[in-house]
Amino acid sequence: MIVLVLVVLVAVWVGSGFYRVGTDEQGVVLRFGKWVETTKPGLNYHLPTPIESVETPKVTRVNRADVGFRGATETGRGTAQRDIAEESLMLTGDENIVDIDFTVFWVIRDAGQFLFNITQPEANVKAVAESAMREVVGKTPFQRAVTEGRAQIEADVRTLAQGILDGYKAGIQINEVKLQKVDPPGAVIDAFRDVQRARADLERQKNEAEAYANDILPRARGEREQMLQEAQAYKEETVARALGDASRFTAIYNEFAKAKDVTQRRIYLETMERVLRGSQKVLVDQSPGGGGVVPYLPLPELQRKKEGK
Repeated sequence: MIVLVLVVLVAVWVGSGFYRVGTDEQGVVLRFGKWVETTKPGLNYHLPTPIESVETPKVTRVNRADVGFRGATETGRGTAQRDIAEESLMLTGDENIVDIDFTVFWVIRDAGQFLFNITQPEANVKAVAESAMREVVGKTPFQRAVTEGRAQIEADVRTLAQGILDGYKAGIQINEVKLQKVDPPGAVIDAFRDVQRARADLERQKNEAEAYANDILPRARGEREQMLQEAQAYKEETVARALGDASRFTAIYNEFAKAKDVTQRRIYLETMERVLRGSQKVLVDQSPGGGGVVPYLPLPELQRKKEGK
């Protein structure tokens, strides 16, 4: 019976080495308190206690570290979050002060390193993140930090903090750095907002001026081009007319030089024809043999009456 009892006790003791690791856990096997291996999710076995033991920390749970403020859950009160000035006030690259609150979301990447290479991991993550944020903000101008540079700051802080933790072999993976607030200090925030409004007005007026310029300049260029084309056309027309008149005068002069009397009479007749073409006239032949005085007849009036019918 004693032997049977001993066999049963030994079997129970040996069987106590079986353990299960959940899907959200990693198994850290300790041999006399020393970390010897890390096991994956599922059924595993280690030497029975007190030779070996196992710890199974949660490695998929997302942890958070708030820097620059404390939420209601951390303070244990139902009030709004509280600002921590010694953590949130930082110096920018152009020697201005900015008030920054941010949150770091992290998970355990390697349970063995997490348990044995660092102590107080939450405090370490917060200290590393704050240090990285101060370094990045210290290289960033104030205006960029409070406006369009937020995404770049988050990415740079995450990369820098992850590098520091990897150097510590902390077994921690930073998933995200999220800026909650990036403002000037409370004592000057009203003046800063006035400056921002003035800059917004300046940008709006610049945009309006550019829009007006974009509207009026093409129109002025078009009108200038039209005037140039009209002037060019007038120039070409005037020059062509002058050349034509000069050519005609030269041709007439050449003919005049050949037969002065005939040319002079032809010019006279053509000129009189142009002058008298639109006038009402009556011709009376008083040449010798023309029959003497001819009674006057109101031919123009008769012609006008005829045309009126």
